[in-house]
Amino acid sequence: MTIGIVGLGLMGGSFGLALKENMQGIRVVGFDHNEKHCSEALSLGLVDEIGDFETIKKCDVIILAIPVEGIIAALKSLEDVGPETTIIDLGSTKAKIVRECPPRIRQNFVAAHPMAGREKFGPAAAIPDLYRGQIVVLCDLEENALLHSDRAIEIFEALGMYIVYMKAAEHDRHAAYISHMPHAVSFALANSVMEQEDPKSILALAAGGFRDMSRIAKSSPQMWSDIFIQNADHVIEAIESFQTELQKAKEMVEQKDEEALKKWMQSANELHKIL
Repeated sequence: MTIGIVGLGLMGGSFGLALKENMQGIRVVGFDHNEKHCSEALSLGLVDEIGDFETIKKCDVIILAIPVEGIIAALKSLEDVGPETTIIDLGSTKAKIVRECPPRIRQNFVAAHPMAGREKFGPAAAIPDLYRGQIVVLCDLEENALLHSDRAIEIFEALGMYIVYMKAAEHDRHAAYISHMPHAVSFALANSVMEQEDPKSILALAAGGFRDMSRIAKSSPQMWSDIFIQNADHVIEAIESFQTELQKAKEMVEQKDEEALKKWMQSANELHKIL
């Protein structure tokens, strides 16, 4: 089996490494518009070879590990692939991608979101176990031909992922609260501190809590701005919900209402009984 990966950054590069470590008898072909990414991916062993987009089209499986708008554009360019070519995207939003997939290849296209990542990006950030033990959400599989859904499930299981099935619209709302809004909060925290504090003070006082909260603010601006825009309605809803909770905290602090603050914090503690 030949697997082509479009996009050789953290997600695509890690996918290539994981495929090579966990699946026998495959060849991984990479493609990226960034020539530096191509040469790094090849030298780091993330892929077996670099090809052009026409080479990718001839692969048995095509993985789209690029920003959401790039995925939509790529799907339009893949409209002429054969009926046995499986296309899988790794995008963080799903509804718009599914909606804009050309009808001719809708049965080929498996909409997937691996809930995995790091704050670092680029080919050098790729690691072979990025996906192992993590969840992957597969959306609207009833629209896929069995060949392609089975192939996607086989690949994700080989990478050691746990599979969850959802509708695309349902996925996007959940992802806004669990993944997208926390990134917005981390970016906002980093910016608010940078605007108020000099670097020496940040370095002297930054402890575990601040480092944990601000860690994902190192994530790729290109990727995350794309995600926020594509899932705008749900991201706005999630941010407004977070703002409501912050306003509650502000009012309780202003009123010096210690008991209310304790109850509010205890309610938040319940989350980790789920996690």
